[in-house]
Amino acid sequence: MMNLPKKEIRILLVEDNPGDVRLTKEALKESKLINDLVVVGDGVEAMNYLKKGGSHAFTDLPDLILLDLNLPKKDGREVLAEIKADENLKKIPVVVLTISKSEEDILKSYNLHANCYITKPIDFGQFIKVVRSIEDFWFTIVKLPNR
Repeated sequence: MMNLPKKEIRILLVEDNPGDVRLTKEALKESKLINDLVVVGDGVEAMNYLKKGGSHAFTDLPDLILLDLNLPKKDGREVLAEIKADENLKKIPVVVLTISKSEEDILKSYNLHANCYITKPIDFGQFIKVVRSIEDFWFTIVKLPNR
């Protein structure tokens, strides 16, 4: 039997598609873990959140980042590069969760030190299954550093 974490899990979802945000919330709602999903809709807002700028000055850093690549204002590749170049942020696991199946995007994401790359399924049931699998893997199997 896996040991479930006793603390609340904070997940930052960087996603501009309202449908995918809703599906992710739905998948996490029935979770066996206590989670706090924070949603930002573009790359600039994501970095503002992570760097604790503006209204995010007193927020805790996330335990996991779910990052779409195709974002307005600042794309996910730029966000990933900034996260992994920052001493305070680089330990946070980043799961690229995107519709792109491009070998170039996959390679670039791993070269920028993404922790994993997942292509979003089109099917609702599969999407829910993928999000739950991400959560199960990162919070019941993997040992993460304390934040």
